[in-house]
Amino acid sequence: MRLQGNKRSAKFTIEEGESFETNFLSRGFVDTFRRQYPHAVGYTYWGYRHGWRLDYFLVSESIADKVHDSYILPNITGSDHSPIGLILKL
Repeated sequence: MRLQGNKRSAKFTIEEGESFETNFLSRGFVDTFRRQYPHAVGYTYWGYRHGWRLDYFLVSESIADKVHDSYILPNITGSDHSPIGLILKL
């Protein structure tokens, strides 16, 4: 997460980033996109001057190995959010 770069934004605070970690990731949920692409930027929302990653697929650790792919479609227009997708292995 871009905690430092976005800390003055009205749509993003340090507390929100820490809350995401505390309430989801530390309680057994997995960020599917970040697990598959740990070094990708992966913005899903575009504001006037900056991008943020606001949209997530979270799964429990017990099914995280069933994730085949988690992706962002950044070139789809019509919204300020990019569509995201999740493919699970059966």
